[in-house]
Amino acid sequence: MKNTEDISRGAAEAVLPVIPLRGVVLFPGMTLHFDVGRKTSLAAMKAAGANGSELFFVAQKDPDTEDPAETDLLETGVIGSIRQIVRLPDHSGAVRVVAEGRIRGRLETLCETRPYMTAAVTETPDDTALPKGAEGSESLYSAAAMFSVRRYFSEYCEHAQSITQDIVQQVFKARSPGDLTDAIGGSVIYDFFDQTLLIGEYNVYRRMELLCMLLARETEILIMDEDLQEKVNEAMDKNQREYFLREELKAINEELGETEADDAAALEAQIKASRMPEAHKEKLRTELDRMRRLAPASPDSYVLRTYIEKCLELPWGVYTKESRSLPRAKRVLERDHYGLKDVKERIVEMLAAMLIAPDIKGQIICLAGPPGVGKTSVAKSVAAATGRKYARISLGGVRDEAEIRGHRRTYIGAIPGRIVSALTEAGSMNPLILLDEVDKLGADVKGDPASALLEVLDGEQNAAFRDHYIDLPVDLSRVLFITTANDKYAIPEALRDRMEVIDLPGYTFEEKFRIAKKHLLPKQLASHGLDKTRLRVSDAGLRALISGYTREAGVRVLERKIAALCRKEAVRLAEGETGRLDVTEKELEPLLGPAKYHPSDLQHPDSVGLVNGLAWTAVGGELLTAEVAVLPGSGKLELTGSLGDVMKESARAAISFIRSRTQRYGIEADFYKTKDIHIHFPEGAVPKDGPSAGVTVVTAVVSALTGRPVRGDVAMTGEITLRGRVLPIGGLREKTMAAYREEMRTVIIPKGNVPDLAEVDEAVREKLHFVAAQTVDDVLAVALLPAEPAPENTGDKPAEAAKRLPPPGKDGIRIGNEQRS
Repeated sequence: MKNTEDISRGAAEAVLPVIPLRGVVLFPGMTLHFDVGRKTSLAAMKAAGANGSELFFVAQKDPDTEDPAETDLLETGVIGSIRQIVRLPDHSGAVRVVAEGRIRGRLETLCETRPYMTAAVTETPDDTALPKGAEGSESLYSAAAMFSVRRYFSEYCEHAQSITQDIVQQVFKARSPGDLTDAIGGSVIYDFFDQTLLIGEYNVYRRMELLCMLLARETEILIMDEDLQEKVNEAMDKNQREYFLREELKAINEELGETEADDAAALEAQIKASRMPEAHKEKLRTELDRMRRLAPASPDSYVLRTYIEKCLELPWGVYTKESRSLPRAKRVLERDHYGLKDVKERIVEMLAAMLIAPDIKGQIICLAGPPGVGKTSVAKSVAAATGRKYARISLGGVRDEAEIRGHRRTYIGAIPGRIVSALTEAGSMNPLILLDEVDKLGADVKGDPASALLEVLDGEQNAAFRDHYIDLPVDLSRVLFITTANDKYAIPEALRDRMEVIDLPGYTFEEKFRIAKKHLLPKQLASHGLDKTRLRVSDAGLRALISGYTREAGVRVLERKIAALCRKEAVRLAEGETGRLDVTEKELEPLLGPAKYHPSDLQHPDSVGLVNGLAWTAVGGELLTAEVAVLPGSGKLELTGSLGDVMKESARAAISFIRSRTQRYGIEADFYKTKDIHIHFPEGAVPKDGPSAGVTVVTAVVSALTGRPVRGDVAMTGEITLRGRVLPIGGLREKTMAAYREEMRTVIIPKGNVPDLAEVDEAVREKLHFVAAQTVDDVLAVALLPAEPAPENTGDKPAEAAKRLPPPGKDGIRIGNEQRS
């Protein structure tokens, strides 16, 4: 390759490294920022830096040419140098350079193309020869030409907002015609073709003439643009702008062949093909005629079109074929859920009734129970068992009646209600619609959505349900509605009366074990991309997981713990470990941490003034402990533990009853004057209310006043009167489930609740011993131990104390001192 040599002013020709430029032109005296990424250009820069030589910057005729040849380059370029190189942070190897042009150069021939491009370049100083016909001296002509250029430039600057003060100063500082034209050409002229004309003109006077024409043209374009903008701004107010945009949209639709007439014709064809009643079709045709009479740009036209489309989206006359096979329904329910005997029986009964009478109406069921017991999944299984489409409506927190009935069309942005939207989503007029969390409906100034549901859930009225938006009778009589609730008593009475409530109790230990083994574990393995060859949980490990890490009515926490085990295995798999993870009882603590619950925590020893009560909550039954401390004082009664008014009244009634029986229970007659009694229910941050803690308070106070211990394995519930009678309570099934879960052995219930034991789970009845109490004396006879127990009974543990009563049996119930089965 030929050696490169420095170029000094006056040199005729030299071989220089070449940098081809894409879409930009470097002018003499101009500083240009651009990116260099081609390997040949990078090599040329490196060679120039090593030899201390300048470079030849020449623009490509076509910026898209990747590997340009001599014919792809302009004849004229600029000889200059690199002032700064900055590497880009994108790791592509490209650099950003700052190049400065010195003088024009003409490309004579291309010498080499690899490893970088070199060319023989001749310096071409500015030609200052006057054009033909020019009069006067060169200096006068030059001054006049420069004056003209600056005047055109000034006019351009008056209309161009992109010219900075620095560019203006640079232009007016230029002292020679060549410097002036190059300053303006490199800073003001942005069109690539115009730049190539300026760089290729060697005569400065012809270059100035060309520049004046370019500036005049650009100025005229700017003036026309200003005039156009001014006219548009003056002529177009808000309505005119909307009209203009709609006219444009209309023109676009016409170009695409989508006209208003076509829209109306398409809607009319859809109305004709719809299976809606003829009266509905007539109303829609009336609305369609109104739409045709309106201007296409009218907002009312858009509202009417949307209304007709929403009405046509409803699946009028579309009914899915229902499956009424009882064996199939039983298989689906048994496959998807373990236990839930009452629910499955009720679903099968409903299907049997529909098989006998297909037109039966009023099938509205409410599944009530604590969270995590499978209410929503039961609804999905019922849809699968009956062959119906499934749609879910979440009602939690809904406070607007329009959410149910829809908004009237007079409102902007009106839409149909959730019931009609659910039918549209299901694509059928006989789907199963799940109304989830119906007990959490709210009410405010916008109406009461629970009242709006009265018509929806009434089998005698919903055959002509009228949504405010659709405003057409919609038949909901073929829809199977299933609602869910945690607290059925929170549902308004009129709404609850329209539904058949099926209670879903909490799961027993054995049911949780079967559900976890049959459903939860395979489900989580599949969702985490695992199988039995990667993770195995032994039966003992699963039982330890249920007893030590969960204490709930449902199985949601249990499912999360199983998911945690799957994530542990996923981490092992991602780290490249092989072999199966066997989770046994001993492996739980290293994987999930220490167990949160221990059998020893479930019971407390026989204690004075400490009684196990039972409470009902919306999430299931709970063990409610009552503590009583008797202190020397003046007869003050202290009630703590965030108690409601009813519970406080129940405690005062208990004190009054004890005062009337002091001689019988061996209590000082003036204890209400000489003793302060403090009744406390732990977990003070949790509000508590209701009368069913009456027997609990009486037992705790009598124990504290007499010093007789209360059995730690006995739980009780019941309301008391001032005469000592024990009245029935509600929520017995949930309360007994809590006693079962907390490993109590004996449960004292009111005699009036004995028929309710039929609803208690069989496993609970087998595990617990029930005592039906008519009076407080029956309660105290079971719950209290002697004040001075025999030495062999000192420090009895709950399990030993329980031996004093007959062992529990299936449906074994003791009433007072009698035993019956």
